[in-house]
Amino acid sequence: MLFKSSPSSRYSLESEFVSQLDNDILAFIDKGLDNDDDEEFNRLAIKEFELQFHTIPPYREYCLHKGITPGDISGWREIPAVPSRAFKDFVLATFPVEKAEHAYFTSGTTDPLKKGKIYRDAAAVRLINAANGLLTRKYVFPDYERMKILLMTPSPRMAPGIGMAVGLDRVRSEFGTPDSGYLISFSGLDLELLVQSLLDSEKTGHPLTLIGSTPGFIYFFKACEREGIRFNLPSGSRICDGGGYIGQFGECSKEEYFALCRKILGIAEQYCINVLGMGEVSTNFFDSTLNDHLDGKTVGRHKVIPPWTRTEVVAIDNFQQLPAGEIGLLRHYDLVNRSMVVAVQTDNLGFMTKDGFEIVGRWKKRPGKIDAEEIRGTHGGKIMNQMVNFLLKRNLKKLGTIYKKA
Repeated sequence: MLFKSSPSSRYSLESEFVSQLDNDILAFIDKGLDNDDDEEFNRLAIKEFELQFHTIPPYREYCLHKGITPGDISGWREIPAVPSRAFKDFVLATFPVEKAEHAYFTSGTTDPLKKGKIYRDAAAVRLINAANGLLTRKYVFPDYERMKILLMTPSPRMAPGIGMAVGLDRVRSEFGTPDSGYLISFSGLDLELLVQSLLDSEKTGHPLTLIGSTPGFIYFFKACEREGIRFNLPSGSRICDGGGYIGQFGECSKEEYFALCRKILGIAEQYCINVLGMGEVSTNFFDSTLNDHLDGKTVGRHKVIPPWTRTEVVAIDNFQQLPAGEIGLLRHYDLVNRSMVVAVQTDNLGFMTKDGFEIVGRWKKRPGKIDAEEIRGTHGGKIMNQMVNFLLKRNLKKLGTIYKKA
């Protein structure tokens, strides 16, 4: 069975259908993180599916192969989820890509001849900014309007095709003080800026935020250990890392990472926030740890599922939903994915908790097995981490000399 009719003007970016859908999604986000309107989520998810079915030919063929069309479903769980690897094989966009406001590489892309892309139009960019801005405020800066932020990542000028760089530039401008900045340049890690900023924070008592890839922080911590260097950042300082999971957290265990944050920087575990970000899913998933600590809650570390998303864990053999606590593959439904596909089946392994979910690694794709391998992924995936790791290692040998000079 082939779907031969072409997308009509009903589903163009300029159409009332798409404009109203964007307005409704934005209004849903604006209701905040306590929004529990399941009926509205379901309505919007089905409308997104309708749009994506009619405007993304590879997705339409995929759905038809499964025998599912927009008229066949009544609930969001029935929407076919696209495997994340499909973003490397097909253009999955609801609009002509020449109208894209942003075009990024997918996370984990390593083949230079086969780089998947994420495309977002201007309205979709507004959606992702609204959603992730709200989450960053709630889970990274619930107690400060602005703070000095040091980003252990390249700038958008250095890495314009990587969503993490562009997204964190917005974090810097929205939540950072004017002296916030990037630590990675074309010449490598700016150790002078990093060391001097840490020492200044100690001296002035003004808290500091560090944001970047988990391996980058671990390399820095290990270099400080070798040189016998420690800092004692003031109360309220925090660190937000992307990447690393239970079992293998970069180059050390999760518990060792938290111990290093306290030992080298003086930052307590409650102020260590891990975030799961991937190009194929627009919403970032943050640990609730800091917000729970400030609210006096004693709940286990977990990733928060915002109201405009749904996350399920499914079995690797039949993709059926698993009960809480059982390890399987994470599947995300994200209304902010209006410009792509609302349902994404990842190869990340995790489990549901009482309050959210946790991630434990990536499936090795062995039939019937749930063995995990180490992931250091974040928004930019392997490309970002390889770039940061190279630029970090090249300069960290100078740490002892720079510290003494500072």
